[in-house]
Amino acid sequence: MVKNKVLNQSTYISELAIHGIQEKKGNEIVRLDLRNLKSSVTDYFVVCHADSTTQVKAIANSVEDEIFKAIQQEPWRKEGLEHGEWILLDYVDVVIHVFRTDKREFYGVEDLWGDAEIKYYKSA
Repeated sequence: MVKNKVLNQSTYISELAIHGIQEKKGNEIVRLDLRNLKSSVTDYFVVCHADSTTQVKAIANSVEDEIFKAIQQEPWRKEGLEHGEWILLDYVDVVIHVFRTDKREFYGVEDLWGDAEIKYYKSA
């Protein structure tokens, strides 16, 4: 479990999401810090991918569970659950993108936000 060590709320939520992703062995986990960008719509994007729709859904569920257990917060909006190719969990200040591998490569979210500071995380 992630401990809230004097982090602001959005940073804490992003760390919880990353832990939830690691629990289900998400691949190539990155956190894009958008706070210093002029056109920023959120504080962070957390991005990862998995090889199957089953794993994509499991990762999204793990992220939701991790955040809810820690701070009793549910996503403001969820997209993509029915197909499991790209699930988006919107916590307003943190948006989590869980892709199937080929969809991540196709959409290139990290490239769209190339000015963001990127932090890389190991899969568990």
